[in-house]
This record gives sequence, structure tokens and C-alpha cells, in this order.
Amino acid sequence: MTCYWDSIPVSRKFIHRIDAEIRPGFIIPSNSFLKGDNINGERINNSFSTHLKYSFQSQPNTCTDRIYGGVYQGLGLAYFTFGEPRQLGDPLAVYLFQGARIGRLSPIVSLNYEWNFGLSGGWKPYDPDMNSYNKVIGSEFNAYININLYLNWVLSNQFDLTTGIDLTHFSNGNTKFPNAGLNTAGFKLGLAYNFNRDIRALQKPVFHTPIPEFKTHTSYDLVLFGSWRRKGVAFGDQQVASPHAYTVLGFNFAPMYNLGYKTRVGVSLDGVYDGSANVYTEDYISGTEQEFYTPALKRQLALGLSGRFEYVMPYFSVNIGLGVNILHNGGDLNSFYQILALKTDITRNTFLHIGYSLQDFHNPNFLMLGIGFRFNNKYPILRH
Repeated sequence: MTCYWDSIPVSRKFIHRIDAEIRPGFIIPSNSFLKGDNINGERINNSFSTHLKYSFQSQPNTCTDRIYGGVYQGLGLAYFTFGEPRQLGDPLAVYLFQGARIGRLSPIVSLNYEWNFGLSGGWKPYDPDMNSYNKVIGSEFNAYININLYLNWVLSNQFDLTTGIDLTHFSNGNTKFPNAGLNTAGFKLGLAYNFNRDIRALQKPVFHTPIPEFKTHTSYDLVLFGSWRRKGVAFGDQQVASPHAYTVLGFNFAPMYNLGYKTRVGVSLDGVYDGSANVYTEDYISGTEQEFYTPALKRQLALGLSGRFEYVMPYFSVNIGLGVNILHNGGDLNSFYQILALKTDITRNTFLHIGYSLQDFHNPNFLMLGIGFRFNNKYPILRH
């Protein structure tokens, strides 16, 4: 089956868009530093950011547009300030983003979602001499993660207004201490300019594009990943930060049942070597360096099973997993873990994998940076 508008030139198959946004918000007081235990002795409450974004999306009434709700994706640049340049800095972020329509409220108003994921730099991290109060941010570079819901108001053939709410998280993925992270909630207001949107984008189409039938099938994802992490080690009734960075290596092998264009479900076999697992320390003489000891290899290996759900969109997929280690030698690896991962297509059967593992929904575990391979991929190839 072919799709409406397939005969148009490639340069016109996409709508290109530039967005400018402001996002005022407040900082969620999750740490004593933010509540007033800082150099000024005052709460740190407010956040503000400005964003410049480029995106592209398929023309209306094409297969991609109908299946994925007007999905768009692109690259953004943001500047953040928290009113504390000395203690937190005024970081910049570069990020990928993707969004789509949840539903139409009227011919000119729709409810949309969008996620942002990227890297922020320019923070003023913890320093025992110059910035000792800051127990929130431990590194100059941190991951930037955002999710927002908004109303898209069509003002004209070229201009849209966006108004909504958003949540933001900054973290270094447990690669450096401290790593309490910074969370904000707020609002967004933006103006978008569509370079080549046709007037038909503002009208209900008379002709509905036929969508190719989706044949359900099972594909198989193999992910190889690695990273490094820091570790707080139990010592008496407290946690002591080990000065070492520990290697993490692992794999996931997941048969995934493809239910439709946007959904995969399956079970994953998860293997991991965590160089920080079951690290321990002992009493030491005051004035000497505290030693941290690594256990036998078998105490740092685990094999787990996790249930997986994957939300599939063009170029990107979001994978969520809940699992338990079934083969291990106890201690840190006797755990219930959660995984959130972004898969970015490289080719039809390969993808980049950026994931994060937690324990018990709140204890940071490790990053999962790797590459994935998909076998028996029968996902339909769509024309735009």
C-alpha cells in the first residue's frame, strides 16, 4: 500500500520548525542544601530556562503522521539559572527531543507530550574547599532529562503557541559523588515557526491515508553495555564514599513481541558485572587512609530476569524494565531493579542504548551505555 503525498519532493516531505521557549519553575527541595543548609542560609527555590529548538515532522495525512500522532523530533539548546551561580552555576544543555499529539481538543488545539534528553555542562559542583555545602551536584557535566505536557495552539499557517507544564531531572548517573540530583517542576511558554507547513495541515483531510497492515511477530534485542560508577560503602551506621571508580559491564537479551506499530513487550535475560558490588571497608587508625576492599569475582556477577515494555516511535524507542537477580552470591546483588532506557536507531537493525538502572525505585545503580542489535526484525518500512 502506498501513502498519500508520497509523490512530493523529498525536501517537502517534512515540516521544518524552529521553537523558542521559556520555562519558569521551582526547585523541588529534596536535599538539606536546597532547604537552606548552604552558604547563604536560605532556601534555593527558583529555576528559569530558555530554549531554542529545531525539529522536523512528516506532512499531515501521511502514514507516519497518522500512526504516530504528528510525531516530531529534533535538537535543542537551553540555558538554565537557579539564582545561585556561585553554588550551582548557570549550566547550558544540548539535547535530543521528541513529541507527539495525545489528542485533538479542537481543529486548532491539541494536547501533546514531549521528552528531552541530553547533556548539561557548566555546573559548579561540590568541592571540599570552595563549595562544600553543595551536596546535590558532584560533577561539572550532568544528564538532563525532561518530560512535559502542553497545549499546542495553531495561530496561523506558520505560527503555533505552546503552553504547558514540565518536570526536569539533572543527575550524573552515579558516576561521581555526591549525586543527589536536582529536580524542578514548572511551566513552559513557547512560540513555534513552521517553515513549510501547507494550509492542509490546518484542515481536516478529506482523504484518509491507508495504513499498511502490521503483522505481529517476535524480534530479539541483544544489548552490550558498559559504564563506571561510584559507591557509598557501609561503615558502621553510615555510608562512606569510596574514592574509586568501579567498572560495570553487562548484556541484555530480550525476545520482544511486537504487538503493533507503537508497542513491544517481552522478557529480558540480564547479565551484569558490577565492580562496586559488595565492596567493603574495615576499621582503620585515625590519621591513616581508609582502605576499601574488593570481594571475589563471584560476588560481583549476577544474572537476572526482567519484564520489558517498549514504546516505539520513529528514530527512538523508550524501554522500561522491572526485574530481579535470580543467580547471584548475595549482598548488593540480591536486588529488585528497574531500568529506563532510550534506544536511538542507527540502522534498521542496530541502535544506541542509553539506560539507567535503579534499585527499589530510588537507589541509584549505574548507567548502561552501549549498542544493540535487533534480529528477526519484521517491522514495516513506512514511507513518510
